[in-house]
Amino acid sequence: MTNSNNYEALYRQALLIRRVEEEIIRLYPSDKVQSPVHLSIGQEAVAVGLCSLLKPEDRMFATYRSHAFYLAKGGDLNAMMAELFGKVDGCCGGKGGSMHLAYPQVGFMGTSAVVASGIPNAVGNAYANKILGKSDLTLSVFGDGATEEGVYHESLNFASLHQLPIIFICENNQFAVHTRLQARQSYAIREHVQSYGIDTFHIKEGYDFCAVQTQFAQMLESYRENPRPLFIEIDTCRYMEHVGPGEDFYGGYRDESEQAEWRANDPLLTDLQTYEALLPAVNQLIENSVAFAEASPFPTITDLYQDVY
Repeated sequence: MTNSNNYEALYRQALLIRRVEEEIIRLYPSDKVQSPVHLSIGQEAVAVGLCSLLKPEDRMFATYRSHAFYLAKGGDLNAMMAELFGKVDGCCGGKGGSMHLAYPQVGFMGTSAVVASGIPNAVGNAYANKILGKSDLTLSVFGDGATEEGVYHESLNFASLHQLPIIFICENNQFAVHTRLQARQSYAIREHVQSYGIDTFHIKEGYDFCAVQTQFAQMLESYRENPRPLFIEIDTCRYMEHVGPGEDFYGGYRDESEQAEWRANDPLLTDLQTYEALLPAVNQLIENSVAFAEASPFPTITDLYQDVY
């Protein structure tokens, strides 16, 4: 049973993520946001439940749809907003934008716009940890579409072969851009993972941050008793279009009824009492972050050559 203080803390984190992305939607037509955005509205509970159990030194390698993971892992909101605005005080100096967020101070490593490209980086980090005898955890987060890439299979094979201390997290929202999973994959994801000799787990309640936290805690216990590759598939639902600030029901590849069950279980839509209680403080944080981004200067020509090797 999740206690009320824990529930409120998880709820507040999920609400912050959703309200940040809703603010991005509001700002997007103004062209202040200087990059494409891949929103995670509907998927917040996955990031919140997982990251609530991580330490700052645990390293996470995620995807270009990573606003939720950046914030849940402890990334600075002001630095994120400034990054989206292309400003020098952004977490990547205004050079990365939405798809290349990074905040290594809390173990959130750089993300990439290339599908599955973070997976081998995570495996390399886990390999280094094993060689150096470090107990820090490495998490590799990716979508179901990444399981179709060659580097994904190479990485799972290498991780299993060397029994690396890594946990693979597959956020399965059933779609790669506009294409359903059934039209793309002749295999069942977890069954295929098992062929590499990797233990697999499944979290069905990806809308419930408490359920994700509780089940992930049990999996972490198994991992700590015997550090090795683990694979967790988490069912989730992307409410918005693949890329951009809008919905995509007009596209004809899915309709609103497919989200009805998910939305009916979404605490950010159903627990309005907690929503209303936490909303003012959350909104103030977001308002402050936008003001910070507005006040931050754009990079100069000199800044262009910083961090280039």
